[in-house]
Amino acid sequence: MDVRTLVLTLALGNLALCAALFFHDTDNRQRGGLASFALARQLQAVAWLLLYFRGVIPELLAGPVANVLLFAGVAFDAGALWERAGRPGWRRVVLPALGACAAAWLACFVAGVETGIRVAAGSAIVGAFYLAGAAALVSGWRQATMLRRFLAVSLSVLGLAIAGRGLLAMALSLGLLQGWAGVAPVHLQGVGYVAFYLAMLIGSTGYLLLARETLQGELARLEVVDALTDVPNRRGFYGALAPWLALARRPGTPTALLILNLDGFKRVNDHYGHAVGDKVLKAMVEACRRQLRDSDLMGRLGGAEFAIQLPRTTLADAVHVAERIRASIEANPVKAERAVISLTASLGVTTIRADDSTVSLFKRADEALQAAKLRGRNNVVAAQPPQEGESTGT
Repeated sequence: MDVRTLVLTLALGNLALCAALFFHDTDNRQRGGLASFALARQLQAVAWLLLYFRGVIPELLAGPVANVLLFAGVAFDAGALWERAGRPGWRRVVLPALGACAAAWLACFVAGVETGIRVAAGSAIVGAFYLAGAAALVSGWRQATMLRRFLAVSLSVLGLAIAGRGLLAMALSLGLLQGWAGVAPVHLQGVGYVAFYLAMLIGSTGYLLLARETLQGELARLEVVDALTDVPNRRGFYGALAPWLALARRPGTPTALLILNLDGFKRVNDHYGHAVGDKVLKAMVEACRRQLRDSDLMGRLGGAEFAIQLPRTTLADAVHVAERIRASIEANPVKAERAVISLTASLGVTTIRADDSTVSLFKRADEALQAAKLRGRNNVVAAQPPQEGESTGT
């Protein structure tokens, strides 16, 4: 495959991706995180098409315009990867760098710098932007998936190859590598375009796989996390509680369980609307978290009922924590548009026993919660400890 065919392949490959992304956006009515990636594909497709028709179209288009578009396309590729890494502010760094590089290259063109040196400088710029994209994938290396690590290494190698090709071409143009028999600019040009092709193929496919991987991870997270309050849902909380039920069979400090219910929550929804109700739940969760340790776990069982797991906590200490939580909720009313809503909560407290199942544990905690409500709400009630010889299993 000659260089001209490779250039056409790069143009058609990017155009095909543009078409696929266009119809994807049409079906989903949103661009989301793919916006920067789609723009990168469009810029690179136009750039490679202009380079393919060099000699047919005016040199102004095939030279300065094509190169600046290529710089911009690779820069937005790097930006898309930084967005994927959770850094939406990449434009504050990448766009000024893009402007500086494009201005420097255009200055060389206007000044009539030798073509070989301009081409070498362009390769170095593109390689640097590929390395910037690889840097986004390297961040958080220890927690990165194998796909992300593969892409980071691949783009780093290809970026170095493209930038190195430019530096070698510049050295050849300046006569610094005359002793390298058999190495000619045409050879370096071929290596550079192969690296461009691999970077487009690996980078584009890898980005889309990363997007899919992120989506799958978010879907898996939503299976065990309550989307509103960002605490585990019933399924997630039960899963986290299971190991502590097993540990309860061993001697040592017990693990406590609190069941919390926000008093009069239905009235809040009926009088102020569900949007205010959601705000109240979020505020209540934050009030609870301020009273908990990092090792404690809060989960939403449904509606305005929550469970809190307190590892290695005695019943007396758990009651003390529950009182702090109750007082914190009462002391932090929620400001809505039409009113200031005072909150109270009722809590039932128990500890995990050696013969407990999930059913018996929650049944005991719920009975304590109901007793707290019968006392007039805004109360904490602890389940009675078992009598000697009494079995609590179900």
